[in-house]
Amino acid sequence: MAPSLCALELLGLLFSVGAWLCSLTTTMMSTWLTLSTELLPAESYELGLWQTCVVQDHHGTLECRPYDSLLGLPPDIKLARILMCATVAAGLLGVLLAVPGMQAVHSCERRSDGPRAKRWMKTAGGVLCLLAGVLGIVPVSYVAHLTVLRFFDESVPAVVPRWEFGDALFCGWTAGLLHLVAGFLLLASCVCLQEEASSLPVPLRRVRAVSTVQRRITEYV
Repeated sequence: MAPSLCALELLGLLFSVGAWLCSLTTTMMSTWLTLSTELLPAESYELGLWQTCVVQDHHGTLECRPYDSLLGLPPDIKLARILMCATVAAGLLGVLLAVPGMQAVHSCERRSDGPRAKRWMKTAGGVLCLLAGVLGIVPVSYVAHLTVLRFFDESVPAVVPRWEFGDALFCGWTAGLLHLVAGFLLLASCVCLQEEASSLPVPLRRVRAVSTVQRRITEYV
């Protein structure tokens, strides 16, 4: 196996694992949106997919309260929760399929269609990584878009505090980008592996056998 092919596979696997960890962290973080007011400078508020938190700077305490009902959530938070769970599931499945599909992992070797099965699993892992990247970028960008619209809404008085971007949004964008890069690397390794297999020379014994059979047929005719 060529060193470049091995490097593509390892980079794709590392990026996919890192992207999945970032996606899981983004889903669990409570800092999707943050809010601070001038009336209470010692307190700040955090909004996540599963809970809201109040941070008190003087005491360094964090008090969180989970949402009471799923049906009572805002539409953007409800959509973001569903898509982020789908992102985590697709990313994990992509990693589980990409690991046995790597050439450095000795799996499916006893089967006659082992290389084909490994290439299929790695291709499926790359496609799932691309899907996870798209699913992860959509909710983060949608929540960010609504936050910008609400922040610059002129119908709301200026004294009313506005929600701003939290750290989870940037972590989600990073996770989506890593998922896309991992998917492209895994698919690129599949293409390189197919080109390497097609460029291999045909064994001489098989060629000689075929030519012998053709000679016998012509002699018989």
